[in-house]
Amino acid sequence: MLDQTVTSAGKRAAFKEALHDAEILQLPGAISPLCARLIEAKGFGGFYISGAVLSADLGLPDIGLTTAGEVIGRAGQMTSASNLPALLDADTGFGEPANVARTVAQIEAAGIAACHIEDQVMPKRCGHLDNKTLVPVHDMVRKIRAAAGAKRSSDFTLVARTDAVGTEGLEAAAERARAYVAAGADAIFADALADEHDFKVFRRAVDVPLIANMTEFGKNRLLDKGTLQDLGYNAVLYPVTMLRLAMHAMEEGLDVIARDGTQLGLVGRMQHRAELYELLNYKAYGTYDATIANFTVPHAAKPGDLE
Repeated sequence: MLDQTVTSAGKRAAFKEALHDAEILQLPGAISPLCARLIEAKGFGGFYISGAVLSADLGLPDIGLTTAGEVIGRAGQMTSASNLPALLDADTGFGEPANVARTVAQIEAAGIAACHIEDQVMPKRCGHLDNKTLVPVHDMVRKIRAAAGAKRSSDFTLVARTDAVGTEGLEAAAERARAYVAAGADAIFADALADEHDFKVFRRAVDVPLIANMTEFGKNRLLDKGTLQDLGYNAVLYPVTMLRLAMHAMEEGLDVIARDGTQLGLVGRMQHRAELYELLNYKAYGTYDATIANFTVPHAAKPGDLE
């Protein structure tokens, strides 16, 4: 709270500028406000808020069960915790054109710098799964026009996502991308591209910024940022990486506690209390109330430290 100095307008402008920089923008997927703060502390230029992560955090599959209010509320918490701009996964826009327009207006009002809307039919599914169904191009064009018309700031970035590669083929997906740009999309996110050839097709298809998705265990090869930059891409998402890392670490930790009856063997693998408090900027709150930060925290984890 106290160290958040960048305004919503500043975040929107920063995201738009970053999409046109020479260096590709890396957007790790935040799984919480604290994670968003950590992404900032590690020097990244922005973060991503994945619909799949938000669904999973509620114990739900990624099939469009979350509501606009749930998604925007949680995304607002994340962007409020960081000075970085955020790109939000807005699924299918939560309805038809009028709903999409209201969704975009609410996303922008929540301080989020950008969002993407996809062309799947509900119930939607992860772009790297089979048997997806898409809306007709003219229906998606209407949604994009409505979304573009709902923007209050020219710096808010509207991204059109297409899942057509796996259902209609590469060229048809590129045609969709061109139609979405003509309708007002500021950038294109083509999901489930398999290799460098697929990425090149989209770079040739449109002259707006392009966003790559480097999700694990999907249909694509995991390309490094240098390769993607050379292919002409402007941003890259790591949407579920942080969630997968965290869940795996928690699984292992729970197994140790169940086996050993104590977390003592895990202490060396934990973020120390001092590191957490530094990330939270605990000391700054003493400016407002000296009773908040009038303690001393040990700076080295020691075996037997149960706190």
